[in-house]
Amino acid sequence: MRFVIALILLVLTGCDKETPAEGQAQPASAENSGATKRDDILLVSANGARAMLSYRFAGQKAPTAPFADADGQDVTLADFVGKPVLLNIWATWCPPCKAEMPTLDALAELEKDRMAVVAVSQDLDGRAPVLAFFNETGVQNLEPYTDADNAILAAFNNSLGLPTTILYDSAGKEVWRLTGGVEWDGAEIAELLRAAD
Repeated sequence: MRFVIALILLVLTGCDKETPAEGQAQPASAENSGATKRDDILLVSANGARAMLSYRFAGQKAPTAPFADADGQDVTLADFVGKPVLLNIWATWCPPCKAEMPTLDALAELEKDRMAVVAVSQDLDGRAPVLAFFNETGVQNLEPYTDADNAILAAFNNSLGLPTTILYDSAGKEVWRLTGGVEWDGAEIAELLRAAD
């Protein structure tokens, strides 16, 4: 009789594939983050900028596509593994990209010891328009990374709108992504950035 009761309890509680076993590692996913795959979250900054926060791709590895550093040398996101990386994909011809750049620059200074803030321009003309924009707006904490071949966009199947910002943890796994511009100095953003710790 005890065996039958134990078997019934096992069937009722131990075989639920929807509920992970306690202590069992689970892949990062929208469900594990509190959002569902359909539930993107609209963020509206004080300046009216709007962005969509998504956890749909949480757990995916960072792309290996190369882009150029300030000296024109190829780098990849793997060069930053060991601390969280905030990848911002932008262009100088994109108004919301330009609008968020001053607060992203301030964030780069604020977080320089904890995370890498990597803003990669998709300008086809390379560094010249990026340097001109940085000089014009006083951006001084962001390195002028460029991707004139749009290799980063190609790594995402050319499906990203600009700006898109993706937070990766220190192992190079995606935590969340934002599509659209935000003010990077807000309390809500600071809390979201801690998700990579």
